[in-house]
Amino acid sequence: MGEVVQMHFTTVDYVIFALLLVASTGIGLFHAFSGGRQRTTQEFLMADRSMSCLPVSLSLLATFQSAVAILGAPSEVYTFGTQYWFLGCSYFLGLLIPAHVFIPVFYRLRLSSAYEYLELRFNKTVRICGTVTFIFQMVIYMGVVLYAPALALNAVTGFDLWGAVLAMGLVCTVYTALGGLKAVIWTDVFQTVVMFAGQLAVIVVGASQAGGMAEVWRKAVNGSRISGLDLDPDPLQRHTFWTLGVGGVFLMLALYGVNQAQVQRYLSSRTEREAVMSCYVVFPCQQIVLCLGCLMGLVMFARYGENSPLDKGYVKTNDQMVLYFVMDVFQDLPGLAGLFVACLFSGALSTISSAFNSLATVTMEDLIKPQFPNMTEAKATLLSKGLALVYGLVCLAMAYLASIMGSVLQAAFSIFGMVGGPLLGLFCLGMFFPWANPTGAVVGLVAGLAMAFWIGIGSFVMRMSGPELNTTALPLFDNMTTLVNATTATPRPTGVEALYSLSYMWYSAHNSATVVVVGLLVSLLTGPMKEKDLTPGTVFPVLGWLLFFLPERYREKLCCVTPLSTPPKPKESHTQPYRMAKEDGNGAAYCKEDTVTEDKETESDRAQTEDEDLERRMVLPSCQLAAHTLQETAL
Repeated sequence: MGEVVQMHFTTVDYVIFALLLVASTGIGLFHAFSGGRQRTTQEFLMADRSMSCLPVSLSLLATFQSAVAILGAPSEVYTFGTQYWFLGCSYFLGLLIPAHVFIPVFYRLRLSSAYEYLELRFNKTVRICGTVTFIFQMVIYMGVVLYAPALALNAVTGFDLWGAVLAMGLVCTVYTALGGLKAVIWTDVFQTVVMFAGQLAVIVVGASQAGGMAEVWRKAVNGSRISGLDLDPDPLQRHTFWTLGVGGVFLMLALYGVNQAQVQRYLSSRTEREAVMSCYVVFPCQQIVLCLGCLMGLVMFARYGENSPLDKGYVKTNDQMVLYFVMDVFQDLPGLAGLFVACLFSGALSTISSAFNSLATVTMEDLIKPQFPNMTEAKATLLSKGLALVYGLVCLAMAYLASIMGSVLQAAFSIFGMVGGPLLGLFCLGMFFPWANPTGAVVGLVAGLAMAFWIGIGSFVMRMSGPELNTTALPLFDNMTTLVNATTATPRPTGVEALYSLSYMWYSAHNSATVVVVGLLVSLLTGPMKEKDLTPGTVFPVLGWLLFFLPERYREKLCCVTPLSTPPKPKESHTQPYRMAKEDGNGAAYCKEDTVTEDKETESDRAQTEDEDLERRMVLPSCQLAAHTLQETAL
């Protein structure tokens, strides 16, 4: 019965879809041949640190608002109801913490790669471990992101599967390799607009065909798709308020706090204030995107009720269902289906272009430059472009691998949780715990990754071997567990099985906690770091605030008194070129001087800054004081 209505694109649809690809390439080429023409690594990888708040925030939004979410959220809401909406609660802390903790630390150190921080805080080994982990994470993720929309499109419209994958992969590779970060950010802005337009069109037309929004809501309530607040604290339940609202925070931190693709956006901002503002602007946009996804799911339910196209055999997986619904709604409206598919591919393009650019950056800054410190700027820029190109081709290979993986939404989230969690733990260990040492960091990261893959692979195998699941249901593996639990009252899993049944939303939290706990234990056993060994500005003084009730001498013992480095002062503005870090004796680097003009401080602010400087001088040991004085005289 699968061939009931194989819907096809009209010529108008193809034209709209082609326009998206042409416009994206055009923006890339424009930035390749305008401005500084991408002649320096600073321009190619960091957009010359000249971006303003709005394009950065839309780019932050587009990077992880991929085709995966556009396809996944509506089918999730259609099948299980609006519980998924509570993910919005996690956005508060998930964006506030990066804005006020991670951005100040990264921005004031003037980094190019987030993993540079790990060398400043620990040593080169930790930096390389972090970099390799990130490369592994992003290479897998971009395969899933590229393959997802192409697969759904192929199933519903007969559009050539690998033709779509190659068209997207190659267009994206071209504009990323030629136009650098500036092109990536501006294409993201364009693609975000297309995404909003595509989703809105579906909701408006779909709701009017179903009899208006009130009717959609009435049908959803009658079909018990409007979920209340589920406060079940059980971490094995797939989606509850706690898994989404609390577990989701850690997923958000792994995405918006320490992921190189996002950190690079913050660092490309003109000032630290603009970087923080971009985080605030993302917040309402994120909520709108989540609402659009959930509303689309409800409109789908109003149209099909319990007789989903999946049950009737029109489509084979949840991910194809959304596209089937879109083609169904837009049957008599040529061009709009093309707009939605353009919206879908915009999501994929924005995500993989960020992946290529961030991968090229970390490979260049963390793996190649330290080995060849005397490389000329022209050669380094050419190599960066070559790396973006290579990662584009690797991505196509990963898309092939993604074709043999399970359901798209959960697969992508699980990979991010499995690898993003330990990386988040590594940065938290360095930023919040001054006594964590390099040995603890490496052992913690390895323990976190081991735990992540043990749970991830264990749960996958457990689902596969379950008697209720047959091979044809494989693409639905994320939803099958909940369906099975609902229909047959299976006994609560115990022991290792309970660990394997952990909700995928908790992966990030569980794995980052593993890194921190193991890292701290190993650090305390192998000799914690002394305050005089810390590079100034690499520790965020959160423990100092939390332990305010302890006497000063105990806090000094716990290294809780080092303040964060102060923001750059206006006098340091454009007079200095961007300088590389000065190496000190042990190979760690001191804060890079800032070249950015901040808003003029008021007199009181300036006095306060001077007081803080005085305090820091009293606290820091004499050897660091000497280094500070040297740096200040050099200005």
